[in-house]
Amino acid sequence: MDANYPRFATEMVTARDGIRLATDIHLPEGPGPWPVILERTPYGRDETSRSERTAADAQPIPRPDFARIFTERGYAVVFQDNRGRHGSEGRFVKYLSDGEDGADACAWIMQQPWCDGRICTMGLSYAAHTQGALGCLAPPGLVAQVLDSGGFCNAWQGGIRQFGAFELKQATWAHKQAILSPEAEADPVMKAALLAEDIRDWFTRMPWHEGHSPIRHHPDYEAYLFDQWRHGKFDDYWTQLGIYAAGWHHRYAQADCVHMSSWFDPYPLTATGNYMGLKRAGRGTQRLILGPWTHGNRSETRFGDVEFGLDATIDSWAGDWRQYRLRHFDHVIHDTPNPEPPVRVFVMGGGSGRKTADGHLDHGGRWLSLADWPPPAAQFTAYHLHGDGSLTPTKQPEAAAPLAYDFDPTHPVPTIGGNLTSLEPVASGGSWDQVESPEFFGCQPPYLPLASRADVLVFQTPPLSEAMQIVGPIEATLWVETDGPDTDFTAKLIDVHPASPDYPQGYAMILTDGIVRLRYAEDPANPRLRTPGEITRITVTLFPTANLFLPGHRIRLDISSSNFPKFDVNSNTGEPEGQARRRRIAVNTLYVDAARPSHITLPLLPETA
Repeated sequence: MDANYPRFATEMVTARDGIRLATDIHLPEGPGPWPVILERTPYGRDETSRSERTAADAQPIPRPDFARIFTERGYAVVFQDNRGRHGSEGRFVKYLSDGEDGADACAWIMQQPWCDGRICTMGLSYAAHTQGALGCLAPPGLVAQVLDSGGFCNAWQGGIRQFGAFELKQATWAHKQAILSPEAEADPVMKAALLAEDIRDWFTRMPWHEGHSPIRHHPDYEAYLFDQWRHGKFDDYWTQLGIYAAGWHHRYAQADCVHMSSWFDPYPLTATGNYMGLKRAGRGTQRLILGPWTHGNRSETRFGDVEFGLDATIDSWAGDWRQYRLRHFDHVIHDTPNPEPPVRVFVMGGGSGRKTADGHLDHGGRWLSLADWPPPAAQFTAYHLHGDGSLTPTKQPEAAAPLAYDFDPTHPVPTIGGNLTSLEPVASGGSWDQVESPEFFGCQPPYLPLASRADVLVFQTPPLSEAMQIVGPIEATLWVETDGPDTDFTAKLIDVHPASPDYPQGYAMILTDGIVRLRYAEDPANPRLRTPGEITRITVTLFPTANLFLPGHRIRLDISSSNFPKFDVNSNTGEPEGQARRRRIAVNTLYVDAARPSHITLPLLPETA
């Protein structure tokens, strides 16, 4: 190639339908050609990414400086704006054009004289979704990927919906990104109208309707949001390219992939699902990393109100995230040694349980290397729910009265942390004591523990006599009934710290949670409404986690029917998704007898494993 090719250039790359995509190219010094690293993003190809920082330097690094890290190691770096975002032409429809556009970007790169025929991809969140989408089409040249907190395995199960319930982060994201859209930048009236909307106020008036939502000023963004919200049934909508890698695992690119997520992120089910699915399908080498972080905050140590210690950062063992990615790409491109285990997870727990100097719970934790996921040595053990509120390996008696509660959709259980992102300014991810407070949306005086609510069923072990470590997927199997046509059931796993001088009332630390919408419980593709008296066996899939419960702690499981504003609230009326006008109080029942042995299955992992 021409050694005088400019070290930096901006090109408008034409997609198959004629739409032009703004693309920045950063090249190394020298004649080339070089392997290429591609990142496709809706957040601005030349904008500083807030997550590109390290534990040693909390200041995010600008794009040119970030690109230089890789060009100095002999990689060409390409950043591209998604269709309809920033400098790219076209209409933005969230997630659904990224597969073909990404494949077209790869095809264009392969034709360039500065490309040596090998392409790596990287990126966080949406930029991980774009990787998963193009990987499904197995474009020529794709040899390595680092999917950081995204890459939808099955967006109906996590990321857009969660087993039927709608993730309301999609609503707040749509509002924030509509404000930043090219259309709003070009139309000051549209931008002013969007900025004038108080999204928190709108969360008190749900469901929204076309033309009557905070996003109504940008009809395209409102339209795609309602498409997601109202497509409840698992049909062809949910198997589209870009949101269903599970359907493409068998033909995915033969690329060496790193799947990374974290316990308080929306994508650990995505990361583990893609890791297992691609490995089973015999695609390229797969690696998995699961930290204790919130979304993209891999160089921090506190999430919510809980401190996990200096070892919690990825920097504690990787050098930093930039060096990790370089090692991965160098291993694939140059066959350099890569000492990384197949799976690396952070096991939360082991800390003092006291307050840190900054006033947060010292929960601690440590990294664990594993041969596979789920951990081969994990012992999946059922802990049964008893009518007296106990949670034990002992099965229920033959005769045990069911437990019933009133679920009022006008008074949902408020979200207090958990695995979520992009819901600001309404809610934030991370771990907190499960006690109501003015800082959490929907909480009301007198700000008591969530366990005090009549619509929260609490089951917990006695104080543990010895440490217990859980690492892996979590499922609750419940026998339930509702007196109306539809409802939701939620499950939340909690580490209950004992009383201490710093926490005289103890501390109920959320680890993970899950939800299922009853109409989809048996067959998501063929939902059906219920009749009173009908008892149904359901599975609530909680997101995977890893935690060491110390002696004196309790393992607790909360069962209820709402978690708002993380998820939309079921009206209990059976009306179409996202369109209910009415609400009714449902009487929901949980069975806890020997014939209907509701239980949670915990992946117990010996500490010596």
